Amino acid sequence: MTSVRRERADPVPGAGDTRARYRRILRFAAWHLALTWWFELFLPRIGLGRVAERTRAKRMRSFAQHFHVLAVNLGGLMIKVGQFLSSRLDVLPPEITKELEGLQDEVPPVPFPAIRALAEAELGVALNQVFASVEETPIAAASLGQAHLARLLPANAADAGLDRVVLKVQRPGIDAIVDVDLAALRKVGGWLSHVRLVSDRADMAALVEEFAQTSLEEIDYLHEAANAERFAADFADDDRVDVPDVAWEWSTRRVLILEDVTAIKITDSEALLAAGIDPAQVAPVFASVMFDQMFTNGFFHADPHPGNIFVTPVTGSSAGRPWKLTFIDFGMMGEVPPSTRSGLRKLLIAAASRDGKGLVSAISDVGVLVPSADKAELERAMTHLFARFGGMGFAELREVDQREFLEFAVEFGDLVRSLPFQLPENFLLIIRAMSLTSGVCSSLDARFNLWDAVEPYAAQLLRDERGNIVQDVAQQALDAAGVALRLPKRLDGLVSRIEDGAVSVANPRLERQMARLDRTAQRAASALIFAALLIAGSVVRADDTVLGSVLMIVSVVPLLHGLWLGRRGL
Repeated sequence: MTSVRRERADPVPGAGDTRARYRRILRFAAWHLALTWWFELFLPRIGLGRVAERTRAKRMRSFAQHFHVLAVNLGGLMIKVGQFLSSRLDVLPPEITKELEGLQDEVPPVPFPAIRALAEAELGVALNQVFASVEETPIAAASLGQAHLARLLPANAADAGLDRVVLKVQRPGIDAIVDVDLAALRKVGGWLSHVRLVSDRADMAALVEEFAQTSLEEIDYLHEAANAERFAADFADDDRVDVPDVAWEWSTRRVLILEDVTAIKITDSEALLAAGIDPAQVAPVFASVMFDQMFTNGFFHADPHPGNIFVTPVTGSSAGRPWKLTFIDFGMMGEVPPSTRSGLRKLLIAAASRDGKGLVSAISDVGVLVPSADKAELERAMTHLFARFGGMGFAELREVDQREFLEFAVEFGDLVRSLPFQLPENFLLIIRAMSLTSGVCSSLDARFNLWDAVEPYAAQLLRDERGNIVQDVAQQALDAAGVALRLPKRLDGLVSRIEDGAVSVANPRLERQMARLDRTAQRAASALIFAALLIAGSVVRADDTVLGSVLMIVSVVPLLHGLWLGRRGL
């Protein structure tokens, strides 16, 4: 129980002094940055590092408690920042994430008269000319808007094909608040960019701009409506997923009317069991749907917290699954560029196969690890980690002797901290989505094992990309053959230049050495093509016996060519 007094937010925070809001955010950031510098950098330099260690947990808890108060009191984007921090279980201590969990739901609602005034101004008509009824108590109050259940008038319901709907309205004054908050965050990001420990791992200016773009899109409800339709199109033929319809006739930038799809909250285990749905069966399906969004579609829900996903019971399902997942709130969506998606798919496959070396390679491809990093020790650490803890779920990990974790941390902690990790621009939403997905699955099933969801999905990726593997190997073989074919011509050109006197040579045996080099290069190219075809055949043969066998048989040709060149060189 926190001792910090909770203050209630102004229902219409945009009406206050925006300059005072800006200064308050900067004062908070400056004070806690100064505290962090004093305890984490200055005291260890003068030999008082133990003081910092003894007080670290208390300081982290105090920071989170005071930020919680600040966020609830100010609202706006401060809530979003707190929600992001609460989801970073991978890098932030539990003293921070636990305290900020409540920010997912703890947002005071705006009084309905203010909501009614804004909605009527946007629609250009009184609410009773569109709706038969509107519930004044909101079903959800978020940092940027709130939602009310409503029923359309019969004529409007017939036009829209909807009856019960959700009326989503922005919080009054939110535009001005977002502008002020973004200005403050840009200033704080500038401060952090001068801290080497931060700047070596993240481009703070780029991250703030990514956050800014996402926030500005989130307060444009027409953009959210378009996202909902795009998401629905991605899963149009998938009976696992449902998406609410949009009533475009009465939707604007600040007002959005959606089909009411309210059902069982995904983490409400008691309600799921009462409906005859096993929560443990929901977890792997939800994980698979999220994997599809990020690794296949490239367009994903970046805010999949429990309030945004329902489990909807269905009857007569052809898939034999008496329920489906219903997603809502498409204001925060992410896109994965093809290059990043390819790296993420490699990462997923490497994780599923417990391949430490492949995992490090994929991390580097994605851009999380800078190219200059020494990867050998990290590969050893990942291999060791997979060997000991790779197949365990969260519940099993809690049962492991803490001394084992401590030994691992001691052995590899300094290595991981010293590596030049960085956070690519487009990774903010990916990390958030994966963190929330993991948390939801663990709450559905305490013994949920992420590997159980990853392994079949990664196996499917391998099957889907079989053609790509063959294509890549064939391209590599052609590239190698091209190098081998061009090399004699280049060597002939060099010999011609020597004969013309363009290059002075003091070694009379150079011509013989050039001929040997020519044969060696061709033998190397033949060996490379042989190995590439042989490996490709062995990989593909597991799924396609005919194609795999053909590739392995064809690999004999470059092998014979290389042996023939070797005999000529004797």
